[in-house]
Amino acid sequence: MWLQTSCDLFFDISIPTPFVLMLRPRSGALQWIASEEYKIVPSVPVFEFTDTYGNLCQRLVAPVGNFSIHTTSRVMIADTLDRAPGAPFVEVQYLPDAVLSYLLPSRYCESDRFGQMASQITADCLPGYDQVAAIESWLRNTFRYEPGVSDLLLSAQEVNLLPAGVCRDLAHLGIALCRSLCIPARMVVGYLHDLYPMDLHAWFEAYVGGRWYTFDATQHDLYETFRKGGYVTLGYGRDAADVAIFNQYGPAVFPTEQRVSVQLCASESA
Repeated sequence: MWLQTSCDLFFDISIPTPFVLMLRPRSGALQWIASEEYKIVPSVPVFEFTDTYGNLCQRLVAPVGNFSIHTTSRVMIADTLDRAPGAPFVEVQYLPDAVLSYLLPSRYCESDRFGQMASQITADCLPGYDQVAAIESWLRNTFRYEPGVSDLLLSAQEVNLLPAGVCRDLAHLGIALCRSLCIPARMVVGYLHDLYPMDLHAWFEAYVGGRWYTFDATQHDLYETFRKGGYVTLGYGRDAADVAIFNQYGPAVFPTEQRVSVQLCASESA
């Protein structure tokens, strides 16, 4: 599957404002970036670095006045997500060093508070993939996915008290439940083809059977039956605090407009 993604952000800046952006996807095992364009108006010096989690980040200082960021990328991804029922739990002593940080409680994923609940949800499941699948199914059947229902960043404990949430809310709770079972789990932010309403999206991945697998409690129908693909990753982290598409420093700045698009392409040359 070839996808064309784009994100346009517009700001009205009152004082020179430092930004750290996370808007460049990178090629990896599950996606190939064939081409991309990154434009900043007006043009300012930009310095790129790779953060602790391997994400491509950009530093800049936005000048006073109208300021905008425009990104596009052409990406090849699989048509469907990998499934692995029965994939085994990996004992902590055998986990790769880079995965260990995704076992710990974090700011929005208080995994030390969910052990009993996670055990109840996954009772009679084989340790590993089947436990995560049970958590995903429980989230989907327990909470309503309502885009725009909240602009606040909520922790897993707060989400657990609500009847509905946005994508990052369900991801936070899924991550906390997985970690409470000693299954590494991480937040992912990026694009999803056919998401409605179209916007940036968040989901989670769990490490079982020696690799990461994608789980998304917000999607039904084709996703649940066929594990529909269409996911393009921008960043990974412990929770939403690590994967903001932009962080700005100083007086709060919010986009005056944000446009996100994900289009299906016939081929790389389309």
